[in-house]
Amino acid sequence: MSTATIALSNPRIQRSPRHTATIYLKEAKYEFLKYLRLRMYTVSVLTFPIMFYVLFGLVLNSKQAIEGTPVPVYLIPSYGTFGVIAASLFATAAGLASDRGLGWLEVKRASPMPPFAYFTAKVFTSLVFSTVVVLALFTLGITLGGVRMSGSTFAKLLGTLVAGSVPFSAMGLALGYFTGPNSAPPTINLIYLPMSFCSGLWVPFMFLPHAVKKIALALPPYHLSQLALGVVGSGTHESAIGHWEALAAFTMICLGVARIGFQRDQEKMYG
Repeated sequence: MSTATIALSNPRIQRSPRHTATIYLKEAKYEFLKYLRLRMYTVSVLTFPIMFYVLFGLVLNSKQAIEGTPVPVYLIPSYGTFGVIAASLFATAAGLASDRGLGWLEVKRASPMPPFAYFTAKVFTSLVFSTVVVLALFTLGITLGGVRMSGSTFAKLLGTLVAGSVPFSAMGLALGYFTGPNSAPPTINLIYLPMSFCSGLWVPFMFLPHAVKKIALALPPYHLSQLALGVVGSGTHESAIGHWEALAAFTMICLGVARIGFQRDQEKMYG
């Protein structure tokens, strides 16, 4: 029996930590390259937040302010949150649903690859594209919008938004296990577009109707956007700890739902 056959028949084959790390890195690398070459993903994820920022932050409202914060500054956290959500959901939910539908996930399970390498690669891809989106908004704001902020503020805002992609990656895993390849993209849009509006990502929170404000308090995009706005001295000035706790609870709920979907798929495969 060949080494390859032995490996495939024994998914729990012993590996050195270095070998395991190499597998994780390669899986992350090729997952990232796959989405980089998928123009529909890269164009849509980058285009919408940049387009909205240019239109509303640089063209229409560049000289105005929202509660003392210049509009070009205020909209970087808002549209940054919007872009992070899109990058995370489409990389995880749509990708996972597609892999399940094509049977590719079954091939991954049959291989000796560590099971978490697949999911780690998707989260890594979400983090990278989220970083690209936020950096693109920063670049536009600095070069065309007159945005000025200290290096520490820039780093904190970037770190907050990129870290915020993790809860939405978890949400994407949950959606990916309960949607099909064709239904995943419209399902994502039906969820995250209204959720973004109600959270104050398109219209500043203080301008939303009173009933919508009540809804926003229960939505994860609201908590991430308020954390990001707090970095630039804006937002509702609520406790940052409370926002992080809400995002952490949302992440755990989504991971629990994803685990249920994973176990359901396992039972279908093995009976």
